[in-house]
Amino acid sequence: MTQRIVAEYLIETPATLEQAAASIAGEQSTGTFTRVPGETEDLVRRHGAVVESIEPLGSVMAPSLEGAAAPKDPSRGYARGRIRVGFPVDNVGDNLTAIAAMVAGNLFELRLLSGIKLVDLRLPDDLAGRFTGPQFGIPGTRRLAQVEGRPMIGTIIKPSIGLSPRQTADLVRTLALAGIDFVKDDELMSNPPSSPLPERVKIVMEAVHEAAAITGRRVMVAFNISDRLDRMLTHHDVVQAAGGTCVMVSLNAVGLAGVEHLRRHASLPIHGHRNGWGAISRHPLLGMAFSAYQAFWRLAGIDQIHVNGLQNKFCEPDDSVVRSIEACLEPRGPLQPLMPVVSSGQWGGQAPDTFARTRTIDLMYLAGGGILAHPGGPAAGVMALQQSWEAAVAGVPLVDYARDRPELRASLEFYGAMPRPG
Repeated sequence: MTQRIVAEYLIETPATLEQAAASIAGEQSTGTFTRVPGETEDLVRRHGAVVESIEPLGSVMAPSLEGAAAPKDPSRGYARGRIRVGFPVDNVGDNLTAIAAMVAGNLFELRLLSGIKLVDLRLPDDLAGRFTGPQFGIPGTRRLAQVEGRPMIGTIIKPSIGLSPRQTADLVRTLALAGIDFVKDDELMSNPPSSPLPERVKIVMEAVHEAAAITGRRVMVAFNISDRLDRMLTHHDVVQAAGGTCVMVSLNAVGLAGVEHLRRHASLPIHGHRNGWGAISRHPLLGMAFSAYQAFWRLAGIDQIHVNGLQNKFCEPDDSVVRSIEACLEPRGPLQPLMPVVSSGQWGGQAPDTFARTRTIDLMYLAGGGILAHPGGPAAGVMALQQSWEAAVAGVPLVDYARDRPELRASLEFYGAMPRPG
């Protein structure tokens, strides 16, 4: 029996759903716009993609994207539907870049489609098991950070750019002494002349070790090592040699092959930042949904990935964020789940809704301004976030929980009376 990789799409077409689905299956496997010599029935049987299901979702009178063909019958408009296409494993094997080209390549440019979004991606278990996958995942991340039984509370170094290595280290020391679990570089900070990564790692990790000698716990710091392949490996080794426990990469900039290469070398968890995600996802009928997106990066071997946050400062609705968290935590054959990283305009006020809607504590909850702008300072900001999650899990309203907790009370007064922090 032919094993298949199954891709699910949301499509819109001026043709029938059946015609559009068949075109996708043909164009992305054995066919082209016309029959060619060598395209035998046996070859198509062994290597042709097949349409597995079609679910009609109505129609619209105007196309979602420019450049599509016009419908033969304008009165019928553009049909929408959800389709599943199965691609033979033998067409690509365990080549992740080839899989991406197959399920998310030129099909986005077909004139027969006025809208197409890759919604999900499923691999047979034995094929998925041939990829490196996450090395640490949720349990390994928790073990290194020494955090169990609650969400991991974290922050982003702010200002994103401009702090010296010494200023960064001083801030990390303050946060570590306050009991924070996780600190990360902003995606804008990598290895600039104003804060060279080797110097920053050295001084920051000295601060981490100093704080650990007092608290008994070493905060996890994700240093942004995004760069050329050779430099990323060197940066990873610098972090490891200094006693660091996490590295971060900008997924869309580094790419699938780059992340796979890093994963084969890495002995530290890989924190995946999805900056640029809006270009892939923002249009409802173009690009990729998060369930498919995280599937690619889970195969490539990251351990943690950003999912946005409820009531965020970006354009993503809460329902989408909840689905993203669920996608990270969903079992995918032999590959570990990913640690969802909740961020974007977060403070303690969103904790109750986040827990109520996801019913999980297996996540990182990152607040930049939501910690660093607290009127009592970063230490009070950390404590307020911890208290918010204690209340959320216990089912106690934040206002009630804050009565004898001044840090949380100050947070509610400060953030609740102003626009959500950035």
